Amino acid sequence: MSKNEAKTIENKINIMDVPVDIITMEEAVSKVMGFFESAECHTVYTPNPEIIMAAQKDKALMKALYRASLIVPDGIGVVLASRLLKGPNLPERVAGFDLVQDLFARMASTDHTVYFLGGAPGVTEEAAAAMGNKYKGLKIVGTDHGYFKEEEEGAVIQRIQEAKPDLLLVGLGAPKQEKWIEKNRGILPAKVCIGVGGSFDVMAGKVKRAPVAFQKLGLEWFYRLITQPTRAKRMLQLPVFAWEVLKLSAKNKDK
Repeated sequence: MSKNEAKTIENKINIMDVPVDIITMEEAVSKVMGFFESAECHTVYTPNPEIIMAAQKDKALMKALYRASLIVPDGIGVVLASRLLKGPNLPERVAGFDLVQDLFARMASTDHTVYFLGGAPGVTEEAAAAMGNKYKGLKIVGTDHGYFKEEEEGAVIQRIQEAKPDLLLVGLGAPKQEKWIEKNRGILPAKVCIGVGGSFDVMAGKVKRAPVAFQKLGLEWFYRLITQPTRAKRMLQLPVFAWEVLKLSAKNKDK
């Protein structure tokens, strides 16, 4: 695929070589619920501009994104990019955190199970407990923090295999989580694996989400910046992404 156009490919659009699904939140939740009925392992990723920029130089990350079963636009910048590039528009932002919350709400009345992998020691257990209290009936079959050593990875995978979850949430941070899922998807028993970044911190109440007003205005990234200044270096990718999209948009107009 060429970066120069947001081409439609099987209800996806190409944004800087990342195939993003043209989908609403409601449709995304229904699609993931449908994955539970499949025999194969489906992967779901939620790229924002930072992840898309990282994929330009990280071939393993790009491969994971390209092979995903579902890619939803977590960042408002991705949605805006679709409106600047030649091609269809993404209908709305589909935040990864909200996608998982909506899935929990649907799963609570079913027999589908979930496993939490990632986050700091103790935080993952707190997140799982909080979600179990919030969504009565949600079946959580295991937790593991994300600070395991390379030699401990086999034991972590074995615990997941023994638990046989339908949904595996992997919160190792991007791009580590995407590459970890891609590397191990062939031996993971889960029907769906979702990279959730720092969502466990939010679920556990360690980090607050942006106020609803910021979310609706597409300024959640700004709220994160002013409340977590350590993210400033990562946020530098936002203007770079915007500049690259503007350049591609200009090329499209010249055609």
